[in-house]
Amino acid sequence: MDLNIERWYSMKEIREYLGVSRDTIFAWIEKRERPATKIGRLWKFKISDVDAWMKSGVAADK
Repeated sequence: MDLNIERWYSMKEIREYLGVSRDTIFAWIEKRERPATKIGRLWKFKISDVDAWMKSGVAADK
């Protein structure tokens, strides 16, 4: 078993991690600019994807 598997983070955890509102994250998802995966009715995120997206500067461009 690989112990280095990255876990999925919830909307609440990502909001707290980034310090932004739920509406902001939904706006990013709607514009297809934010890396997210919908699992059932829930949005899930990988921290590595979020960090890479933030470092790319896309969040600051809008």
